Amino acid sequence: MSDTSTAQPITPELRRWIIEQAAAGHAAPVVLQAMLDAGWNEDVAASAMETVLREHLDDLAVQQGQPPAVPVPGPRLDESPAQVDCGDRVVNVLLAMAQPRIVVFGDLLSPEECDALIAAARPRLARSLTVATKTGGEEVNADRTSDGMFFQRGDSPLVRRIEARIARLLNWPVENGEGLQVLHYRPGAEYKPHYDYFDPAQPGTATILQRGGQRVGTLVMYLNTPEKGGGTTFPDVHLEVAPQRGNAVFFSYERPHPSTKTLHGGAPVIAGEKWIATKWLRERQFK
Repeated sequence: MSDTSTAQPITPELRRWIIEQAAAGHAAPVVLQAMLDAGWNEDVAASAMETVLREHLDDLAVQQGQPPAVPVPGPRLDESPAQVDCGDRVVNVLLAMAQPRIVVFGDLLSPEECDALIAAARPRLARSLTVATKTGGEEVNADRTSDGMFFQRGDSPLVRRIEARIARLLNWPVENGEGLQVLHYRPGAEYKPHYDYFDPAQPGTATILQRGGQRVGTLVMYLNTPEKGGGTTFPDVHLEVAPQRGNAVFFSYERPHPSTKTLHGGAPVIAGEKWIATKWLRERQFK
């Protein structure tokens, strides 16, 4: 491989070389070191390698019949910040996973905001429904045993403030979000593992997508701390996020396919109760 400067773009030759090294089984640190030895700046080399391999994997996925990847929301964590300034509130970054893209935030909501959301939602609760993918409507699902309700987008000053904070945190327009949903889980209630994207193979999905395209990200905000149980689980990567008032877990999925490893669920509440607020984010403006 010839010498390069830090300003050199990703040429077809460089792209081919990186793919060949990966296909030959060379570990990423080895490939990166070869680029550094050839004169690349470390940050530029790492970024080039990540870009090439991600694009290559996307190409392979499409060749195998998977839907193409699309842009997704997400916080800017390139420099591994401990906090993110959301304008009206500084949010802590407690955990960040690359694949799947999962980020756990601390203090996204204040205790007062959590209590206010619960108080506003409580009188409007009803048995939670799920999307009926065969028809595009809604239905009761035995896998989901919570009560819930939806706020309209911009429903109140409280909801507007939280939606604006989420938009800044995840770099995604407010109008691309579904209405904020509040859910209440009593002891024994749960939501068994599932995906949040809409399955393209289901007949009702085309109707659902007309309202704003695919779901591409989910933010689960914890409004209280249960006595026992109620964690958010990700079975494919053996991760469980403990529910703690004010904290949140975010995950994104660039294509509607199990390869995103975003299978997740709400573990049963063992004692006490659990309150959460969920924000689903779409590709385009949600109508």
